[in-house]
Parts: sequence; structure tokens; C-alpha cells
Amino acid sequence: MSEKLGRVLVIVPAWNEESNVGITVREVLTEDSRYDVVVVDDGSTDRTADVAREAGASVLILPFNLGVGGAMKTGFTYAKRNGYKRAIQVDADGQHNPAHIAAVLEGLNRADISIGARFADVGDYTVRGPRRWAMVFLATVVSRIAKAPLTDVTSGFRAANDRAIAQYVRYYPAEYLGDTIDSLVAAAHAGLRVTQVPVAMRPRAFGRPSQGPLGSTIYLFRSVFALGLALTRGRRWEAGA
Repeated sequence: MSEKLGRVLVIVPAWNEESNVGITVREVLTEDSRYDVVVVDDGSTDRTADVAREAGASVLILPFNLGVGGAMKTGFTYAKRNGYKRAIQVDADGQHNPAHIAAVLEGLNRADISIGARFADVGDYTVRGPRRWAMVFLATVVSRIAKAPLTDVTSGFRAANDRAIAQYVRYYPAEYLGDTIDSLVAAAHAGLRVTQVPVAMRPRAFGRPSQGPLGSTIYLFRSVFALGLALTRGRRWEAGA
């Protein structure tokens, strides 16, 4: 296993993102020469893998769609096996601005996990109604578990140091919201420190967002269920075990 001293692995989970993934990969690689990009093609049926490879990314192809959790666990496993000490998730759809990767990584100077928070007085990202209520509730509960003031615990724009990478390889749930809520609760129970830094989100470059009014209502109930599931697992995950 080679040690990627000073290098950062940017993990890009992607499902049918041929219109966006190439732009995202090129933006990341242009931002800093220390960034290596691996795109985890999550069972796409379009040219996502080919476009990502042509843009300069390494590509891992999953045989069928596992969801963000399965794709990210694959990416973290790749990071650990290849000796990366820092890794960060950047979504393929362009909403995570590569210019803010450095700021999110800076949070690792004081914690094991650094979240790029959308609700921290930067940018104009807004959510209303049931989805917003769910996010506030989740942030309040997870903040108490993590013993840190957090406002955006469902953000996928987050970085991990080597301790967090090892934890995620051991346990990174694939179920809906498990990749954000459950993984964060498990990490906190394992003794990992969590912080957040403010970031501004961008609109999706191509395609439509997945949440409409009905989807937002469903999100409210599923998010509460996901948190309850995470809490019932207790403190089984011990850092370094």
C-alpha cells in the first residue's frame, strides 16, 4: 500500500450523471494539483463512467445501484487501501463547489470529520416546510450526540481524516439517509470529533432535483426513522476496534 502523503482523495458518487460528472471532475482537478479524483459509478446506465474517465478521474464501477452509502463505502475502502490520510465527498451534480474543498478540509485540523454546512450564514441556500423542520430536528439531536454545534447534518459535502476513513470502512450504512445521519451518529459514538464549516451551495447544473413537495414530506418521516435506527445501534462502533 502506497502512502499518499499530502494528497487528498476526492470521492464522487455518481448515478446517471453523464451530463454533470465531467464538469465536476475537471473543476476539482483544476482547483488543486494535490487532489486525486475517484468516481464511483453506482450502476449507471448511461456514459457516466466513460465521461468521468475522459475528464481525468479514476473510476470504480459498481455492477448495480447501491445508493450513496454503498458508493461512498467503496470510495473510502479505496482511500484506505491506497494510503490516503484525507478524503472528501463531492457530489457529481455540481452543487458542491470545488473552490470550497480547501475550507472543508481545513476543519480536519481540529476534528476527524468536517461537514460543509449549508445553513451557516454563507450563501443563499434555503429549504422550507417539512424538509426544513426535519433538518432542524436532526441537527439538534445529532449536535447533542456529537457534542458539537451542527446545523446541517444531512450535508454530503464532508471530509474525513484517516481515523474517520477507517471508521467508515468498518461501518458505512447503505440505507436511505444512513450515509449522512447514521454514519455520523456511529462515528460520534466511536469517539470521533465532528465540526462544520460554512459553504455556499450551487444549483444543480443539469437535471432536476429529487425532492418536490411530496418528497419533502416523505423526507420528514424517513429522516426521523433513520435517526431512530441510528440511535438504537448504540455505541457498538468503537474507534480503532
